Amino acid sequence: MSDLYKKIIWSQFGAAIDTLENAIRACPDDLWGDGNRKPEFWYIAYHTIFFLDYYLSRQNEDFRPPEPFTLSELDPSGVMPDRVYSKDELLGYLKHGRQKARATIENMTDEWTALKYKFVNVSLSHGELLLYIMRHLQHHAAQLNLILRRETDSAPGWVFTAKEPMGL
Repeated sequence: MSDLYKKIIWSQFGAAIDTLENAIRACPDDLWGDGNRKPEFWYIAYHTIFFLDYYLSRQNEDFRPPEPFTLSELDPSGVMPDRVYSKDELLGYLKHGRQKARATIENMTDEWTALKYKFVNVSLSHGELLLYIMRHLQHHAAQLNLILRRETDSAPGWVFTAKEPMGL
């Protein structure tokens, strides 16, 4: 795959990650873990980052998120994490996901992009999976920005391109 395409994909994928990061940073402490609001702000952020990490993992590897995170998101009964994760914890996890996404895109080949990825009853090529992940990131970042706008009358602005361009 050409370096130009990799740079283009990263520019928008990274922008989606940056949009999520901006929403997390903008959330006031009293809204972050407010258990009276469903879904809770922190949980939407966690769910989004967890699946960024999960989908970018090799399909045949025994996936484990970094400590202190658990596999609760894969529990079919919808088990919630045992505590509210802090902003710093989730920003650290997002940094991990950003590095994983960047490395994945930097190392993309045409062959890898065409390979199938199977999850439950869905089968996508790895190339399409990257677009699926980007849509998932943007969907939940927009959800968080809507909550921020509704609850604080403020939300982060639009991110046009990744703050850290890919220098291939």
